[in-house]
Amino acid sequence: MRIQRPVRPTRSLALATLFALPILLGPADASAQDPLRPDHPETYVVQPGDTLWDIAGRFLREPWLWRKVWRANPDVRNPNRIYPGDVLAVDYSSGSPRIQRAERGGMRTVKLTPRVRVAELDQEIPTIPLSAVAPFLSRPIVTDAREIDDAPYVVGFPDEQILGGLGNTFFVRTILRAENDRWEVLRPGEALRDPDTNELLGFEALSVATARLQRLGDPATLVITRSDKEVQVGDRVRPARDEEPIRSFFPAPAPPSSRGKIISVLNGVSQIGQYDIVVLNLGTREGVEPGQVFAVYRGGDLRRDTVKGRRSNWNWRNESPADVSFWNEPWQPDGWVRDRPDPNDPLPLHRRFSRGNDQYIVPDSRSGVAMVFRVFDKVSYALVMHATRAMHVGEVVATPEEL
Repeated sequence: MRIQRPVRPTRSLALATLFALPILLGPADASAQDPLRPDHPETYVVQPGDTLWDIAGRFLREPWLWRKVWRANPDVRNPNRIYPGDVLAVDYSSGSPRIQRAERGGMRTVKLTPRVRVAELDQEIPTIPLSAVAPFLSRPIVTDAREIDDAPYVVGFPDEQILGGLGNTFFVRTILRAENDRWEVLRPGEALRDPDTNELLGFEALSVATARLQRLGDPATLVITRSDKEVQVGDRVRPARDEEPIRSFFPAPAPPSSRGKIISVLNGVSQIGQYDIVVLNLGTREGVEPGQVFAVYRGGDLRRDTVKGRRSNWNWRNESPADVSFWNEPWQPDGWVRDRPDPNDPLPLHRRFSRGNDQYIVPDSRSGVAMVFRVFDKVSYALVMHATRAMHVGEVVATPEEL
């Protein structure tokens, strides 16, 4: 009896195989990790009206990877900021692609004139379209129940009117002392609750107007200096706060394993699309910061398997307990084949049976991308930057996967 021994590979064959692996695996692995788009430009001149998100989308497969490839120039004032006229170029000298500012004609210069204070003549480009979020950068706000209950409130108007506009006077209970005369009028909005735990996350307070305090007292007297909406009885007031909105931030992916849900959408739309503003049940306590990007996912709902459903109606004439499938899956009566027969109808009555496994769970799939631009303790506001289909309240947001 002959025993055939296994053939041992020669040293040359082993080395050939070893060197062949990088050739086979290297390009595929490199392309999977390359953040640049295949059609990216080698240089791009920043134009007025551009946003950082738009520029990142010209170079990168995923715009929120910008921080990974941006090479800031420490010799330039505000090195992370980009201005119209800047030339951005892809550089490969470090072994991995980097995007940097390649100024035309040297460093950026500002023409000086005598006795004039010098400032930047051209504003930096914003991260996202400011026109979409400008009304929400410093308002609305999210408050807790105590802040709303304890705040002074509008109690009435002169001449028994029910609404007040620009220049109108109104009465507030109770303001007995104040550090300044600037106040803002807020309208308590809907309660924001966590859809899974029912935790009260806060109340949305909409900005109604600003006012100037004319007289302390109970009631105090104020006059409306700016009006977004008409002031009405029940609106709350608080001292005006000089909040500097955050406008300069770089897009970055949300923290790993971040997961939440869209709990509300502003402006009363039912189907959420690009440049709509959504509220997430995630805030500073979850490590969320302005500029972080979340992917929106849809899935997890049960749907009926129509193919199997057509085969799951029990036909009492064709199937019997002798069949294996009869015992493998449970049958459940779910009605009559037609309308319930009259009790006097002849037997046998024909019941309809079906098996309970003619459903499937829809896998999660990305339906859009949203960037956070304002954060509170338990919630945050995000702008939908991209949508592949209409989104809805209740959809999941999570750390985006790199494509």
